Amino acid sequence: MSEGVEWALHSCLNLAWAEQQAVPARKLAAFYDLPPAYLNRQLQALARAGIVTSTSGPRGGFRLARSPEQITLLDVVVAIEGEQDAFRCQQIMRDGPGGRSDVDYRKHCLVSQAMRRAELAWRRELATQTLADIKDSVESRHPDAPRVARNQLDTPAR
Repeated sequence: MSEGVEWALHSCLNLAWAEQQAVPARKLAAFYDLPPAYLNRQLQALARAGIVTSTSGPRGGFRLARSPEQITLLDVVVAIEGEQDAFRCQQIMRDGPGGRSDVDYRKHCLVSQAMRRAELAWRRELATQTLADIKDSVESRHPDAPRVARNQLDTPAR
C-alpha cells in the first residue's frame, strides 16, 4: 500500500476538523511537511471518488464531500489504490512440477485461497470503520487535536 493512503486518511481527518472550510493542498501538505504536488495528486483522487470536493480560486481548496460518518477507511483506500486486490495470484503453479495449463490455480491454490480470505477480512474491517470513528478516537485521546488542526490550517503555509 502506498504512503498516499496514510496521507489521504490524515488529510481527511484534518478536513473533518476544518469544519467545511476550504483548505488548500499546500496547507494540508505543510501540516505534516509533505510534498504538496504529491499530496495534491492524492487529494485529486479523493475528489474523483467523491470523498472531497475541490474549489479553485483565492478561497479555494478541499472540503469533505460527505460527513465523516459516511466515509469509510475502505473508501479512502480504494480511492488511492484502486479496486484491485492487494494480492494478485499469478498462477505460478502452472509452471511448477505437475502444473497444468487448463487449471485455474486462483481457485485451487491454497496460498491464493488463504490470501483471498485475508483480503476479504481486511476489506470488511476497513468498510466497518468510518472517518468519524477515527476522529472520535483521536479526540478522546487528544482533546486538543481539533483546535490544533484548525489553528494550523488557518495560518499561512510555510
